[in-house]
Amino acid sequence: MIHAFDYFRQANFAGVVMRLVVAMFCGGVIGLERERKHGDSGLAGMRTYMLVCIGAALTIEISQYEFIMLSGPWKMLAEQIGIKTDVSRFGAQVINGIGFLGAGTIIVTGSQEVKGLTTAAGLWASACMGLAVGAGFYEAVILAVILIILSIAALSNVESKIIDIARNMNFYVEYNTMNDITGIITSLKQMDVRIYEVDIERGDLKRGINHSAVFNIRLNRRMSHTALLMDLSQLDSIITIYEI
Repeated sequence: MIHAFDYFRQANFAGVVMRLVVAMFCGGVIGLERERKHGDSGLAGMRTYMLVCIGAALTIEISQYEFIMLSGPWKMLAEQIGIKTDVSRFGAQVINGIGFLGAGTIIVTGSQEVKGLTTAAGLWASACMGLAVGAGFYEAVILAVILIILSIAALSNVESKIIDIARNMNFYVEYNTMNDITGIITSLKQMDVRIYEVDIERGDLKRGINHSAVFNIRLNRRMSHTALLMDLSQLDSIITIYEI
């Protein structure tokens, strides 16, 4: 353990200020990275992560404050009226409550693409980090910030490369008529592609909604995802195609 932080672990004003400021900073750093990557996409940004982390840290501060007061100045009164408080429940409620925010960031697009999972996970991690800050576990917080930023920023490119060389892939395609789906399937088979599943959605051309489908496939020979999509895009029947 780093003894330099021992003073700020104590239940004093300096310790409270230190914990809330650290929570605001750490939450802001993670939120800033998400905001830089997604811009004004409507997902949680710097201020949201700050508030989540500060709120979680403050929750632990409240639980520690109640424990100290119930063990000291409020002890006799608490015994008289029978107050029994399990301060550990405060942190548990933060973990449960963050699911409300996390669920609000997850959306499913019209092409059945799930977005916002990383943001939701980041909010949850930010809340857990806030709990650690509130408890004065600064060593874990420093490590957590580094690992979370590494996961969000640095490993994003690694994940993209792994996905690009994977044999399994999903892609969304829009086409002109329902009969065109046969030509798309035929082209895939000519590329030696194994089709696991096809989810077809009938469009409404009067409302400007094209026919579409989501393909779950496996590449049986060395072929990049980009090359497959480029080959399929050459078909006259295809309007839009992209990987999901």
